[in-house]
Amino acid sequence: MAARWAAPSVSLTGLAPHWVPPQSWPQALRAVVQMSLSQKQAICLFWGPELTMIYNDTYAPMLGNRQSWALGRPFAEVWADVWPEVKPIADQALAGEGTFHENLHLVMTRKGYEEHTYWTFSYSPLYDDDGAVCGLINVAIDSTPLVLSQREAELLQRELVHRVKNSLAVTSAIVTASMRNAASVDEARTTIMDRIKALGDAQNLMTQGVGRVEVRQIVAEAMRAQLDDVARADVEGPRVALESQQAVGLSLAVYELATNAMKYGALSNAQGRIEVRWEFGPDRAFRFSWQERGGPPVHPPQRTGFGSRLTSRVVASYFGGTGETHYDPDGIRFELSGHVAEGE
Repeated sequence: MAARWAAPSVSLTGLAPHWVPPQSWPQALRAVVQMSLSQKQAICLFWGPELTMIYNDTYAPMLGNRQSWALGRPFAEVWADVWPEVKPIADQALAGEGTFHENLHLVMTRKGYEEHTYWTFSYSPLYDDDGAVCGLINVAIDSTPLVLSQREAELLQRELVHRVKNSLAVTSAIVTASMRNAASVDEARTTIMDRIKALGDAQNLMTQGVGRVEVRQIVAEAMRAQLDDVARADVEGPRVALESQQAVGLSLAVYELATNAMKYGALSNAQGRIEVRWEFGPDRAFRFSWQERGGPPVHPPQRTGFGSRLTSRVVASYFGGTGETHYDPDGIRFELSGHVAEGE
């Protein structure tokens, strides 16, 4: 029977000096272990003065790199990285009171690096043959994928709302600028229609996967609606083709920057200019910069808006790198560093 109480490739005996062979365990412990190992739900239990750990096959992947040594080791040793957070919960169960937590955030180092994880789990007391609390049982669900997917959905919703607001603001600015600079109503009508079409083209590039796209095309499409004169943008860089997701990411950044430039920055007056540069180096390293000059005086914002978080965090994640916005006196400067994904 003892062989059934372990993962197929692991023996319960010989794992630690304090380990007692299963044949000598209290009947209460033998029963709960037998029950746990027959379950498809991830279950682990901790027994005795050192809270020695036993777990079933479903729980094993949750241990990450610790699978090779965790069985039969003390709770505080196996989960040392989160012990300060979970010890009070364990103490509550050891005092005879069951607990339940939903989507509890824990920073773990299961795979050699820190990762933000979320857990829905219960700790319940375990009793020995005499009715005394001698351990606890943990029924766990790794809810990290669920929490992250919910956050991504919330981010997408905020992005869509933000994009709609920006689209309305850009459309208003397009109409105002076109009417102000046009020599006639017919010229204004034509200019407005052309620019709104360009705005739609930029939006399409951001929402549709189109295979690999040249950076120069991405930049041109993403800012075409906001430019009243292409000569106001100095665009220079080598030929680099981005796969669809990175193309969408860069398009988001350029569109956001151009929108802000039209509303508040270098494109909000008749003198401002924009310099766009990018580099492509060894190991597919990619650097992209946006520099505004000649616009109104620049003042750092008092708080970070969603647009800034979009360019500095969300877009940077497409490239596995970083994004930084600098509020230089002569104009806003955005710098993106990362790597171009390999592909067809």
